[in-house]
Amino acid sequence: MEFKDLFQKPLEYIQHLFITGLLFLLPITITFSIFHFFLNVIKRMLVPIRNFNIPIISKIPHYEILLLILFIFIIGILIKAFILKPIIHILEESLSKIPMINTVYKGIKQLVYAFSSHDQTSFKKVVIIEYPRQGIYSIGFLTKQIPAEVTNHNLVGVYIPHTPNPASGNFIMISSENIQEINLTRQEATALIISGGIVQPNRFKK
Repeated sequence: MEFKDLFQKPLEYIQHLFITGLLFLLPITITFSIFHFFLNVIKRMLVPIRNFNIPIISKIPHYEILLLILFIFIIGILIKAFILKPIIHILEESLSKIPMINTVYKGIKQLVYAFSSHDQTSFKKVVIIEYPRQGIYSIGFLTKQIPAEVTNHNLVGVYIPHTPNPASGNFIMISSENIQEINLTRQEATALIISGGIVQPNRFKK
């Protein structure tokens, strides 16, 4: 046995241990790094709250984030109680009269609502199409039938989300003959897209 063969297996085992530890720690590290980044972004946005110097709670670390969470809960309660409905209606009516802002606001609102569990109509069907070229398939969400007067063709709208951020994506118009509905729920398809295909539905696993 040669000298290098004597240490080959121990070195391979050490390498295996290192890769095992790396594969365990890397997802955790990246996850916490992403949350830490967005936490800092949110804290910078909430800096004005610290200027109020609220007694007692100002001693709590990151108390401005707790106040934001509480504020969101209160807004949700007031909306459910129909107290803020008239104010929201007036605000949206005002935004609808401002050029550009009207289009951006409506588009973002519909997109966010479409991915929520409250919406049962938008993105109801999950489909696959050959996109961006023949032989490559992408997951998309069927939106609506495009009026024939718009394109002079019988086309449907499909939204194709990006990985890992499904809130951004491409909208395409395609013939209904070129789409295929697949056996995935909206939540399963979203998880599949965000994870880059890693997170797959448990009901298909043997």
